[in-house]
Amino acid sequence: MSDKDIEAKQDASQAELLSTEKLHELLRKLDMDGPEMTKLEREAEAERSAVHEFWSTQPVPQTADTVSREGEVHAPLAPEQIRTEPYALPSETMEWCVVDVCDAQQMRELYVLLTENYVEDSDAMFRFNYSAEFLNWALMPPGFEPQWHVGVRDSAGQLIAFISGIPMDIMVRDTTMRMADINYLCLHKSLRGKRMAPLLIKEVTRRIHLTGVFQAVYTVGKLLPKPVATCRYFHRSLNPRKLMETGFSQQLSAPELAKVVATMRLPTTPSVPGLRAMRKGDVGQVRKLLNRFLKRRFEIVPVFRTDAEVAHWLMPRTDVVWTYVVEDAGRPGRITDFFSFYSLPSAVLKSESRKGAKKAAPVYRSVNAAYLFYYGTRDDYDISLTPNEREMCGGAKREKALVRARTDELIRKR
Repeated sequence: MSDKDIEAKQDASQAELLSTEKLHELLRKLDMDGPEMTKLEREAEAERSAVHEFWSTQPVPQTADTVSREGEVHAPLAPEQIRTEPYALPSETMEWCVVDVCDAQQMRELYVLLTENYVEDSDAMFRFNYSAEFLNWALMPPGFEPQWHVGVRDSAGQLIAFISGIPMDIMVRDTTMRMADINYLCLHKSLRGKRMAPLLIKEVTRRIHLTGVFQAVYTVGKLLPKPVATCRYFHRSLNPRKLMETGFSQQLSAPELAKVVATMRLPTTPSVPGLRAMRKGDVGQVRKLLNRFLKRRFEIVPVFRTDAEVAHWLMPRTDVVWTYVVEDAGRPGRITDFFSFYSLPSAVLKSESRKGAKKAAPVYRSVNAAYLFYYGTRDDYDISLTPNEREMCGGAKREKALVRARTDELIRKR
């Protein structure tokens, strides 16, 4: 082999080596970048290295913990173990208060605090806009505890912070216990970054403990230690043009918008025979239907012990909650299915059109949204396991899992 042939072969080998290195480098980059992560995946990745000054001191599992047993997060305390005095506020000009939601003036103050300071989207374009009627409904179920509606006032008497709890019976698999449902944690914008949220949580926890309740549930829009469940909202556009013009939905060309409008158009009359608004006489049937449906479908569920609870949450209220039932045509008066939804509008904080729009958008003050609430169907009851299937399952936990799988299959077929 000539020297030139040897040099050519070496050059080819070197080129191949470089090509291989480039390929490995590209693969490494792809591995690092990967497909675009979802919001939840990004938060989970960030949570691995996050430090939580407050939650690390609370009786909740931490992110890195492996949960090996089921049971109460917080063991019951003896009366002498519970703090009797409120926690100290960071300023002498502040004082704790109970917000009397039965008083119209105080309810108005709470409405203003939430309207001006509560949850906004990441672009600060929309903010939840709870009505006073909605807050009355949400905060005053049968048996509510007035002391769990905790506020902070400044020296002028203005309500500058709030947190609430309402009592609920919650079933976790086969164990039912009294819990507090925590909601509406809100601080005036001037208090942000001053460690007031942990103080509010500690104070409402203290008051809940004084009533003999030691477990609580809550939802939050970001990942905190340590969730037992996550959920995702799915939207259906009922007025695509308005949603686009307010910036809630992305900008579309005229042909694209026309196609979306046509796709989302709904029939003018119901397609389900026997569908009608819920009436007072339906409450008992709906309660039994709902409790049985929830128990068969889910592992963490509220338990509705009285008709009064179901009447409070599900009887239609103007501009707050709607409930519809399906009456069996063959057996008049028998309820086979029901569904409900509630109204929660968002105030439009920025009415200008999004970038790229050819003309200014109309000015809208709010975007109305309907949120699916409770629902139930008797079709779920028709699923039963044979003795042989029960034996193969070897326990109630696997039996429930099989029933849920069969139910999901039935729903998909419908």
